Amino acid sequence: MNLTQYITSIISRYKSGNATEHSFRSDLQQLIESLVPEVRATNEPKRQSCGAPDYILTRKDIPVGFIEVMDIGDKSLSVI
Repeated sequence: MNLTQYITSIISRYKSGNATEHSFRSDLQQLIESLVPEVRATNEPKRQSCGAPDYILTRKDIPVGFIEVMDIGDKSLSVI
């Protein structure tokens, strides 16, 4: 999946009017693993020392990052 395909897909899901934060996750996982093939993105991994991230990114079974996913339009993302 390339960036254009990702954006097209999430726009389509968003326009359906019934998408939630979880609706966009498979697209994000595909995008990450397509752009960085040596990294594995695992959705809803086991609890980590940092808490319960939505994704853990690993390279050769070594954690290299965590992602917290937010729904489009989530109020907590607003700048004050």
